[in-house]
Amino acid sequence: MQSPPSCPASLCRCSRTRTPLKAPDGKTHIETVDSSGNFHDADSKSIVTRAIVLIPTLRTRNAAPGSGPDGGNVAKRPDSHRLGEAVGLAGAIELEVAEALIVPISDPRPSTLFGKGKMLEMKALIDSTDSQLVIVDHPLTPVQQRNLEKEWAVKVIDRTGLILEIFGRRASTKEGVLQVELAHLNYQKGRLVRSWTHLERQRGGGGFMGGPGETQIEADRRLLQERIIKLERELEQVRRTRQLHRAKRKKVPHPIVALVGYTNAGKSTLFNRLTGAEVLAEDMLFATLDPTLRRMKLPHGATVILSDTVGFISNLPTHLVAAFRATLEEVVEADLILHVRDMSDPDRNSQATDVEAILKSLGVGEEKPGQMLEIWNKVDLLDNDAADALRTRAASGEAIVVSALKGEGVDTLLTAVESRISGELVTRTVRLGTQQLQVMSWIYDRGRVKDRIDHEDGSVEVTAEFTAADSLDLDRQLGLGPKPADDWDD
Repeated sequence: MQSPPSCPASLCRCSRTRTPLKAPDGKTHIETVDSSGNFHDADSKSIVTRAIVLIPTLRTRNAAPGSGPDGGNVAKRPDSHRLGEAVGLAGAIELEVAEALIVPISDPRPSTLFGKGKMLEMKALIDSTDSQLVIVDHPLTPVQQRNLEKEWAVKVIDRTGLILEIFGRRASTKEGVLQVELAHLNYQKGRLVRSWTHLERQRGGGGFMGGPGETQIEADRRLLQERIIKLERELEQVRRTRQLHRAKRKKVPHPIVALVGYTNAGKSTLFNRLTGAEVLAEDMLFATLDPTLRRMKLPHGATVILSDTVGFISNLPTHLVAAFRATLEEVVEADLILHVRDMSDPDRNSQATDVEAILKSLGVGEEKPGQMLEIWNKVDLLDNDAADALRTRAASGEAIVVSALKGEGVDTLLTAVESRISGELVTRTVRLGTQQLQVMSWIYDRGRVKDRIDHEDGSVEVTAEFTAADSLDLDRQLGLGPKPADDWDD
């Protein structure tokens, strides 16, 4: 019996053992490869997926400055920043990046994007690093993805596929899972190109006389479209449910404050600082995905609902934005939007532009001028001179400087939110008779008492500072207006 032919050395991963590697912790680790090509750390027994990150830079004469795929701004963003962000995205799903390269392309190929020389160069790099995955930070057509996988003999995904993979791992609620699955199916709908070897035409009809029926790929597309329609119906029910919840909240005077911003800008850390919640907050892109709502007390006692939303990113796929529209409606309906920015990131201006473009596409700010307030976060990561310059700029009312991690500027932020929500502060002096002394606790809870005089007849004269809304509520407490609505129950 003839033994099976041995696989080429460049592709064989059946029994390799890598040279001991020096890990960041200073220890030496031995990695072995299983029959599937996955690396295992001999110490932890965990699977390590090795990836190569490629940043194509298109240098064509027809490329307009500042233009990019899907109307994005890839060309105007520095390549080094794109590289760092792509590596961060890979790290968000625990991939080990073996190499990260900027690849200039003068003449993009419709079939493979890269030229023949670059294809061979990347093939050699893949083999030398024993990588199982290539991430191309650029939109790939279905044909390009298929040809690259065939030439390199590894899995290839583009930026959209990588973001969908991250979202798929982060989604924890039913709503989040539905939205991610819908976005993934819309992404895959145009990629059913020779994905199987059984795409022969099926036989239609009955017996031996049946004519040719639909091909397997047609059947798969039909099933996929049926699943998309079902998901859209379920998400429509989610949208209606959210509308009911918003209608219930509107019956109670609890304004909505939404946190938005680029991914990893510190939104969840700030959310935890303001509300005392325990939402996952890590130095990682897309650490949290599902929106969270919590009550938050303002300095004068007023209550608002704070919403933490998914982070944005440049060149966010349009079908992904559409899938998450039910969640993003919380931002559209918010009374105040806090745009959290990472001021320690050198690419912060481009990030702000990306966030504003997405918000504009959602219609934010069109009906509510002054709806947004910028929060300049991570000031603790700046040197003293840069931090002082930032505070000087913010003093003019341009923004609020905070450190969500250290707590700096949080009190100023709460005061600014209260001013935006409730209006300017009003000083009131009221005299409470013996039958109205029960209102005293409300005054201390909702106002800032400046003076108090106890009279011999048992009445009390109080001078306190209130927001405009609380000043009206005080009249109601004194019987001069309708009684306030009951508090909203979570």
